[in-house]
Amino acid sequence: MSDAKSTVWDANLYLKFADHRTRPALDLMGRLDPANGARPGHAVYDLGCGAGNISRILAERFPEAAVIGIDSSEEMLAKARSQTVDARITFAKGDLAHFAPTLPPGILYSNAAYHWLDGHIDMFPGLLKLLPPGGQLAIQMPRNHEAPSHASMHEAAQAGPWREKLGKVRPIARVEEPGRYYDVLKPLCSDLEVWETIYQQPLTGKDPVAQFTSSTGLRPYLELLQEPERTGFYEAYAALLRKAYPTRPDGITLFPFRRLFIVARRA
Repeated sequence: MSDAKSTVWDANLYLKFADHRTRPALDLMGRLDPANGARPGHAVYDLGCGAGNISRILAERFPEAAVIGIDSSEEMLAKARSQTVDARITFAKGDLAHFAPTLPPGILYSNAAYHWLDGHIDMFPGLLKLLPPGGQLAIQMPRNHEAPSHASMHEAAQAGPWREKLGKVRPIARVEEPGRYYDVLKPLCSDLEVWETIYQQPLTGKDPVAQFTSSTGLRPYLELLQEPERTGFYEAYAALLRKAYPTRPDGITLFPFRRLFIVARRA
């Protein structure tokens, strides 16, 4: 998913790490009640659907529901449409900060999207209120902003001739402590789960952590630079990550990644 102020996603690079990105999406999906996907006249929404791979899995999980993927990136939506044959799945361009459903939602599902939006915690009660009683809101967001993978972006940005240009980068919105989300949503819920998981992601290849973040958190930095500064900045960032995430003797680089999960049922 991309926010309204970003430019172009590299959909192919994003999908390079699809397995690692899919696992938390499935963990979130597994906590949903399938009965909510069978409400007559209600749809399952995939908010920040990206290239549509999770939208297609949602359609399998909820075989009687219409699934609507929403994203602000034309490139991602084009990729999603080109790879989707199920007529129950449709895709539309939309701004998640001002989401307005075209069909009544039974489930609002979002995997790794709302952390791009400032003030997202204030949007969640409004999303819950769009649902009927018993409807479910399911959200997963990376909460890795204090890890070296993300802290090193700022460090590398300050360490070269690109410093002034990269000072314009809009940082990823902070994902709060789990208790903040619990407190905001609990008054509206009949049931609420908030939890965190740290995934020990095994990566391979040259500078795999830098490759992983290049299609997400690092992308706004890279988009502001032209060559040779773009490569210079990337190499400075990758060098920091080699120290933070060394390659193990078996050739694997372990990349711990913390993610926050919310599953709320409207009262």
